[in-house]
Amino acid sequence: MAQYLLSVWHSDAHPIPDDPETMQKAFKQVDVFNAELQASGAWVFAGGLHPPATATVVRDDGGETIITDGPFAETKEQLGGFWIIEAADLDAALAWASKGSAACMASVEVRPFQGDEPES
Repeated sequence: MAQYLLSVWHSDAHPIPDDPETMQKAFKQVDVFNAELQASGAWVFAGGLHPPATATVVRDDGGETIITDGPFAETKEQLGGFWIIEAADLDAALAWASKGSAACMASVEVRPFQGDEPES
């Protein structure tokens, strides 16, 4: 089994829903998806993130720590949350990502962890 990061992305074209009814619908759908992941044994960890404006970037600059407010990069896409799952192969991870995308109503990127070579 390999571990995969399923990351949830929002953009100007596909923003985070801002109306309470849509948000509650997404929360309920994600709760159901999370329960399915856990019941299957694929669940490792998951979390939703506060908006990028709440980020703090820490960087070492030759022994001096530089701390700045805000996201690391100014982009049109924002990471909104993630799941870490275990799956037999990329196809299985993609199937979970499809369900996750439907649940959270956003794009989900799938990436394997280094050193965790998926079975072919």
